[in-house]
Amino acid sequence: MTETLLRRPFGRREFIALGTGAFAVAALPIALRRHVAVARRTVPVMGTIADLTVVHRDERTAQAALDAAIAELRWVDATMTRFAPTSDVGRANAGASRDGVVVGPETARLIETALRWSSASGGRFDAALGAASELWDVTNRHEPPPSDAVARLANRAFWRHVDLTVGAKQGVLRYGDADLHLDLGGIGKGYSIDRAVQALRDRGIEHAIVNLGGDLYALGESPEGGAWRVGIKSPDDERSMARTLEVSNRAVATSGDYERFFRYRGTRYHHLMDPATAAPRRTTVRSVTVLADRCVDAEPCAVSIFGLPQDRALAFARTQISTADVITIS
Repeated sequence: MTETLLRRPFGRREFIALGTGAFAVAALPIALRRHVAVARRTVPVMGTIADLTVVHRDERTAQAALDAAIAELRWVDATMTRFAPTSDVGRANAGASRDGVVVGPETARLIETALRWSSASGGRFDAALGAASELWDVTNRHEPPPSDAVARLANRAFWRHVDLTVGAKQGVLRYGDADLHLDLGGIGKGYSIDRAVQALRDRGIEHAIVNLGGDLYALGESPEGGAWRVGIKSPDDERSMARTLEVSNRAVATSGDYERFFRYRGTRYHHLMDPATAAPRRTTVRSVTVLADRCVDAEPCAVSIFGLPQDRALAFARTQISTADVITIS
C-alpha cells in the first residue's frame, strides 16, 4: 500500500500515472485553493488497484475518511469474491447446487440487482456465467481452452437458474444447474465504489475520487475547484487518451478488451464473456464507457452493451438509466 499527501501541481506525465485500469485521472493544480490538503492512497484490492484521492482542509479528517473507504472496498472483496471459498459467493458456488446456502443480506441484494440486469439485458449480462470465466482464465492462459468444454457452457442462460430468497437479515441461494457459478465481477466493483463514496460522505468529505480499475466515482470538485478530469485510455496505447471527460458527482464505468487478455495465433482473447458462446465476445468495439448516477448501475450496463454499436448501446442504457451517457471506442 502507498500513501501520498499531494501539495504540488501535476504535469502531463502524472496525469497518466495516477490512472488505474481503463482510466487516468488528472489531479489539477491546487495553488488556487489555499489550505487544502489532497490525501491519496493506492491499494491492491479486487484483483486490481484502487486509487483514492480526497480533498479536504483537514489532513487527519481526510486520512480517516480514506481508512473508512478502503475498509468498504476490502469488505466487499472479502464477502463477495468468487476466488475465496469462505466468501458468500465462494460458499454458494461450492454448495448451492446441492442445498440452500445462507448469504448475508448485502450479498443477497446485490445478486438480486445483478439478476435484474441479466433479465433486462436479455442475458447479455449474466452474473451466473462464472464457469466460463474460470475456464478461460485469461490472466493465466496462453491458448484457448478445449472447444468442447466451451460449447458445453454456451447459451445456457445460467442466470435463470439462480433461486434467490432475500430476507431482512439474510438471503438463501439455490442453484438449479450444477454448472452454474456466480461471478459478481461485472457489478461488484461498482457496488464497492458506491459504498466507499458513501463512507467518505458520512465523514464529511465533499470532494474526492475513487478509481477502481475500470470504474470510478467523481465526488464534488477537483483540487482546483472545477470538475474532475478523467481520461479514457486508448485501447492501442496506454500512454495516450482516447477521450477526456469532465465529471462531477457522477459514476463512470468502462468495459474493454485491452486490460485483461492473451493473444493466440494473432487473435486477442479478453475477459468479457459472451453468454451465447461462453467465449470472449467477438466485436470490433474495443471499449464502452457508461456515465450514470451510481457505479452499481454503470458497471453492469457497460458489460451489457459491450460490443453494441453506439446507437443501440445508448438506446438500451437510456431504457435502464434515464440520465446515462455512453461512449463507444472502436
